[in-house]
Amino acid sequence: MGKYTGIIFDLDGVICFTDKYHYAAWKTVADKLGVEFNETINNRLRGVSRMDSLEIILERYDGSLSAEEKEALATEKNELYKKLLGNMTPADLSPEVKATMDALRAAGMKLAIGSSSRNTKAILERLGLAGYFDAISDGTNITRSKPDPQVFLMAADFLHMAPESCLVVEDAEAGIAAACAGGFDSAGLGEAAQCGRATYAMKTFADLKAICGV
Repeated sequence: MGKYTGIIFDLDGVICFTDKYHYAAWKTVADKLGVEFNETINNRLRGVSRMDSLEIILERYDGSLSAEEKEALATEKNELYKKLLGNMTPADLSPEVKATMDALRAAGMKLAIGSSSRNTKAILERLGLAGYFDAISDGTNITRSKPDPQVFLMAADFLHMAPESCLVVEDAEAGIAAACAGGFDSAGLGEAAQCGRATYAMKTFADLKAICGV
């Protein structure tokens, strides 16, 4: 086995892709408020908590909302999003992703999820991955979202491993920043591979096997 004994994966954009569902749900809320919302703004929400995402959208809102009204809007968005998630099936899990994770596990590595999403377990169930991971740290057990390292530090703790023994796999720059802040090495995909801060820049998910010596 190589340098790492634990792998901590972000969920959305790494294991699966639910951006289109997030976008549709937030667009409904933004339209209700009469606020501009487009793909560029949506990209700023990647890896960000629900309430922080709402605050980004409200930057363009000409008015003020109470804490209760904001909570109601965030809840409305999440209910819309959960309905859209009902369209997901195990077919949405890439064979490359599953085969790579299976190879890492067969080599004796522990696998965990580190995601800001409160819907992590529901998404994993839709993908046929319920019970697959050794640990899950998500939006239900953290109080600070990325770029704070809390979600990854808790995942490592759940695995009973030190950060230096774990590799974080991310697609967002905020996630790479969180990994760096927590003392983790990181492997980046997409935007995260191009930000210049990831320990490894990956072209495909399968590159993890070479990084981990599998």
